Amino acid sequence: MRTVSLTLPENLEISEPELKILLAGELYERERLSLGQAADLAGLSKRAFVEIMGMYGFSLFSKSEEDLLSDIANA
Repeated sequence: MRTVSLTLPENLEISEPELKILLAGELYERERLSLGQAADLAGLSKRAFVEIMGMYGFSLFSKSEEDLLSDIANA
């Protein structure tokens, strides 16, 4: 895994765990990470990540039929 360092504005009140969730959710939605990879990046179990995704406005549903069928088969 690669480490990234960010410098954020002082007035941006966001915790590291929340930032990880936001990044993981965005990368999952853009189909850059699998659900398991996104959950790992967020530091959560798959179940916890799925539950929190909606709170942040991310969709769990893939735009690709192939990905959806794969997700169903692996559920």
